[in-house]
Amino acid sequence: LVPVIPSEEDFPYALRLVSEVLESNGSSSMASVCGSTLSLMDAGVPIKAPVAGIAMGLVTQGEHYTILTDIQGMEDALGDMDFKVAGTSKGITAIQMDIKIAGITRDILASALEQAKQGRAFILSKMLECIDKPAEELSPYAPRVETISIDIEKIRDVIGTGGKVVRKIIDETGVDIDIHEDGNIFITSPNTEAMNLARKMIEDIVREVQVGEVYTGRVTRFLKFGAFVELLPGKEGLCHISQLAKHRVENIEDVVHIGDQLEVKVVEIDEKGRINVSHKVLL
Repeated sequence: LVPVIPSEEDFPYALRLVSEVLESNGSSSMASVCGSTLSLMDAGVPIKAPVAGIAMGLVTQGEHYTILTDIQGMEDALGDMDFKVAGTSKGITAIQMDIKIAGITRDILASALEQAKQGRAFILSKMLECIDKPAEELSPYAPRVETISIDIEKIRDVIGTGGKVVRKIIDETGVDIDIHEDGNIFITSPNTEAMNLARKMIEDIVREVQVGEVYTGRVTRFLKFGAFVELLPGKEGLCHISQLAKHRVENIEDVVHIGDQLEVKVVEIDEKGRINVSHKVLL
């Protein structure tokens, strides 16, 4: 199953599979492969492809031989080979062979692999009738873990002076945040709502303001000629007094007050990085 397990970036969880065999008249290990695949998909693990396993047997007499598919216990005990093959519809992921004779020929091996391929395809078709793809949602009892990749130059912005920024996110959302030097940020949360809020807060910190985008921000301060609006955490834009309304504004506080939420559009970012916004163009 290891070849189909998603990467840590795609699925940052530790996985534990337990297969308890209560009765067997065949290959319990190959049954465990099939059952574990169904278990992973039912749990919402985005495996790359479903895996099935089958045990092949062999009976020889002189130069004659017969290859057995999906051997039972007696065929395993009295036969000459126990050849386990696991894999997807596209290829083999693991094999194991036990033989009681001196060896097998290339033809026997090729025939066994071909029969195993056919048997594996049949088993996979039956498995997919039960579960045809991984569940889209994890169990409600599973903690939420997500990975965000950011520019390493933005790591200090997310952490903040003395960890002030990241602690604020943790305190407000209740999530755990693990920041790696390569720019990968792992967020662990007990529920989806807190996860989404923490992710948005981080994305807002590292996000760049773009000309033409519309933001709803808080009015933070006034100057005689305009009001500053916080577009993103730590990023403010100036809304000139002439851009506050369609009519002439004599006094800024006739239109907005500090703390108000104001929808604005970014109209310019000059060569010094100063951001100019307009409320009037949205009216």
